[in-house]
Amino acid sequence: MSPPQRVFTPGDGAVPPALTGREREEEVLLRCLADLAGGRAPPHNVVLTGPRGNGKTVLLNWFKRACRERGTGVGVVRLTPDDVPSREDLVDVLSPPAGLARLLPRKLGLAAVGSVEWASPQRTARTLTARLVARCRKRPLAVLLDEAHTLDLAVGRMLLNASQQVRAEAPFLLVLAGTPGLPAHLGAMNANFWSRLAGGHLGIGRLSDEATRGALVGPLEKYGVRIDPEALDAVVESSQRYPYFIQLWGESLWAQHADTGAERLTAAHAAAARPAVTARIANYCRNRWWELETGGLLPAAIATAPLFRAGADAAVSDHKIDEALATTGADAAERLAAREALHRLGYFWEPPGQLPPGTWVAGIPSLMTWVLDHAPPAAGGRA
Repeated sequence: MSPPQRVFTPGDGAVPPALTGREREEEVLLRCLADLAGGRAPPHNVVLTGPRGNGKTVLLNWFKRACRERGTGVGVVRLTPDDVPSREDLVDVLSPPAGLARLLPRKLGLAAVGSVEWASPQRTARTLTARLVARCRKRPLAVLLDEAHTLDLAVGRMLLNASQQVRAEAPFLLVLAGTPGLPAHLGAMNANFWSRLAGGHLGIGRLSDEATRGALVGPLEKYGVRIDPEALDAVVESSQRYPYFIQLWGESLWAQHADTGAERLTAAHAAAARPAVTARIANYCRNRWWELETGGLLPAAIATAPLFRAGADAAVSDHKIDEALATTGADAAERLAAREALHRLGYFWEPPGQLPPGTWVAGIPSLMTWVLDHAPPAAGGRA
């Protein structure tokens, strides 16, 4: 097998060469696909939440491919909020009008042959539901929506309501992916949505140690390249088991192989690969810093970062976070708002169903280290 120029896939949403550590998520999605392929609506929709860079888009792309390869007769539509900025766009994308209706102005609906009227939100919602039911009775459908935390509230409300109604009558599945702020965003659209979700809420966080090693070792060994245990240990520790950083390391290690021809990567190769990875990680952290700064969250980010020093998996309570935020001089309401804003960004987050309620873990521990290293001492940083 001729070795390719590119093996690893950092940051573009492509399915990595080894999709490790996501067996539970794959199982849930494949059960839903089996229901659709059997002409049944799955018992629940699916929501993927987690900090950016953990592979939510990867899972959507993997499931889209699975629908086409394994889901005989199952249709799939993949969207982002930019594709459906209005309710009318949602109707057009999910159930394109036929015949004369295609020729009507976007804000109009077909009332009867030869006459038109302005479409109310209620009429638009009924149109979407009716057309989706008809479409799904002919062919089961999975709708995959990425970046759902930015979905317009009115559009999202109509989509969630239509999903519930269509699934009661036809084989339909909705899969949403977004940052940890997605649950609150969906709750603002339709509070009843969560009562029907059951085991469909999946937290997409950092990988296990074993999965991280597999994500690196498997693709390298496929092309006859081994990595020494010492080098692998250093890489796993540096990556903090964060999927995006793992792919960055894989890309840089593969470049070492390509440049040197070495079939055994040593600690020296890992050291030579480190500068390229470090530069990419620094650029990532600068972008996240800009988001914190423009959102007025830097003081809160600096105050809470030391709480997670105990390790990449340190769990911190609501009480400890509130105490840390109090050092910024914020009142109770401001502290709560800051905590929720940091949660929405994935600075720290609550993995669903994995920890006691009110317990938080770091989204990206190295980002917290970067914040402390670059914040001025007067603000609590180490710079």
